[in-house]
Amino acid sequence: MADAAQRLQGLFTQLLGAPLPVRIRAWDGSQAGPPGAPTLVVRNRRALRRLLWKPGELGLARAWVAGDLDIEGDLYATLDLLAGLIWERDEDARTLAQTLRDPEARAAVRGLITLAGVPLPPAPPREETRSPRRHLHTKRTDRRAISHHYDVGNDFYEIVLGPSMVYSCAYWPTPDSTLEQAQRDKLELVCRKLGLEPGRRLLDVGCGWGSMAIHAAREHGVSVVGVTLSQEQAAYARKRVADEGLTDKVEIRVQDYRDVRDAPYDAVSSIGMAEHVGAEQYLEYAADLYGLLKPGGRLLNHQIARRPQRDETTYSVDAFIDSYVFPDGELQPIGITVAQLERAGFEVRDVEAIREHYALTLRQWVARLEAEWERAVQLAGPGRARVWRLYMAASALAFEHNRIGVNQVLAVRTPESGTSDMPLRARTWN
Repeated sequence: MADAAQRLQGLFTQLLGAPLPVRIRAWDGSQAGPPGAPTLVVRNRRALRRLLWKPGELGLARAWVAGDLDIEGDLYATLDLLAGLIWERDEDARTLAQTLRDPEARAAVRGLITLAGVPLPPAPPREETRSPRRHLHTKRTDRRAISHHYDVGNDFYEIVLGPSMVYSCAYWPTPDSTLEQAQRDKLELVCRKLGLEPGRRLLDVGCGWGSMAIHAAREHGVSVVGVTLSQEQAAYARKRVADEGLTDKVEIRVQDYRDVRDAPYDAVSSIGMAEHVGAEQYLEYAADLYGLLKPGGRLLNHQIARRPQRDETTYSVDAFIDSYVFPDGELQPIGITVAQLERAGFEVRDVEAIREHYALTLRQWVARLEAEWERAVQLAGPGRARVWRLYMAASALAFEHNRIGVNQVLAVRTPESGTSDMPLRARTWN
């Protein structure tokens, strides 16, 4: 008799201490759970083996990427329903150990082992990367991490990002604006905050596919050096620069920001790049950018932030993000970012929180990916496409629920005279 779904519902209820708020459809065709709820599809027993060998988020991620697990219905609603029971309660590894002291929980695990069949651990999906933690954020490991994330294929990113090819939070005039308009408004906002004028020099750290460099040169007449560690991004950006007729204004380099030696610059933009730096290296990052600016020069640091923890020593990198999306990426609270910039010598002049803007941006990216799903799978493979769909949808919810945020920090290398050349009224960008 087909009863795997009913057995799974019962076992998960025992293990989690509460019934799953979604339906389950198992590999034998059986279904169980609340009628009308989104459906978690367990395609095979291998999904259970992944969860048993890697309980929590990493096991779920492996099952999702491999296609052993799927969701039918509203992806956002399903992730919201599951977050409290699975992901959020798994943030502390001690919670799992405490759970397994319960005889009912141990019995549930034994039931899952029986239902899972062959006990051998399935191999991780090929999309998973493992970075050696003892070598975090050397130039070599940073290049490898950036390549893993960005060298997926420019055609794939064109599907997700659209014509703007901007891979960071847009700045929405209204929720009904187009993604392209919102990204243009973001680039223009950065230029105005930096006070860009003809004849000035801009360094764009982590320049991506060249959108900021092109906008600053075309609309504000500045000379721009853009640096990236991604070969594919650099090739794409150089072609765009040439197509725009801006080769005399824009230089795109495959270069680590730590190796830039042609200072001084009038301004530095770092948009969605600092998340790759790492907490231990952040002061060095801030000091390097400070040293690249002339006195009076401005830095615009656009960066995702996490909520602070009572005990910061307990912070650990999200297992799914670290293994599949941003290897070695780290988030820190906005207060720590501001403090590090000030320690490096900067005067922080403005902090603008634009959390809701990133939620809107991510939902647009997910919609674009889903609209061209078959082509995305052809370009990047089914596993990679599934990684990006889950990552972006879950991130949208995290921004909406204030679990993470994003901020633009404007800082100045204020000279000893104290003359910052900033406008007297805040947010009157010149």
